[in-house]
Amino acid sequence: MSPVTTHIVHRFPFAAILLAALAGCIPKAPVLTGTVAPNRLPTGRLPDVHQRVVFDWRVREGLLSASGEGAARIAPPDSARLDLFLAGGFGSSHALLIGDSLYAAGGERIREMLPPPALLWASIGRLAVPPAADTTARMSGDTLRADIGRDPVWRVTFVGDRLARLERIESGRVAEWIGRTADGTVDYEHLQSGRSLRLRVTRTEEVPAFDASIWRR
Repeated sequence: MSPVTTHIVHRFPFAAILLAALAGCIPKAPVLTGTVAPNRLPTGRLPDVHQRVVFDWRVREGLLSASGEGAARIAPPDSARLDLFLAGGFGSSHALLIGDSLYAAGGERIREMLPPPALLWASIGRLAVPPAADTTARMSGDTLRADIGRDPVWRVTFVGDRLARLERIESGRVAEWIGRTADGTVDYEHLQSGRSLRLRVTRTEEVPAFDASIWRR
């Protein structure tokens, strides 16, 4: 190997090359299209009732995957608890989402599996991104898309009053996103790592107020 080749290999180790390749695969965020819309967005608030949402889940990263069942206990305006159970009874964990903070009983593994707070809130229909004056909104039919903030930009999509999608855009590229369908399917993807999570809601019910003990870490 020539000295020049050796110098190049040392400057660009395999890990750096791999990260650069992955970054190159992250799509650019398309320009907003449609007619200019008022900057007033749907509220994106939780319903004023306590809810229990039961769902199936599956997480994938590379060749690895895990699945199971779960339940979310949601208390307006800004509190939720997620309980996750591995298929086959091999374990369980829980996470607390309170305001813009996420506490995970399973440590980093659970935190990495779940979206960050703003995207996790979007999975249950709450818009909880930092407010910003520089909001741009476009309307196309019954679909409203708006860019909130600057680098990162939060791109939110409402279909009617339903929060359907939230994307975090960094340097003009979609870093991660979460989408909600009308039939209760939620998809999350972290583009650089290739990690994805799917939740399929099987039941939603209104319930009495929760005991305070469920919010203890």
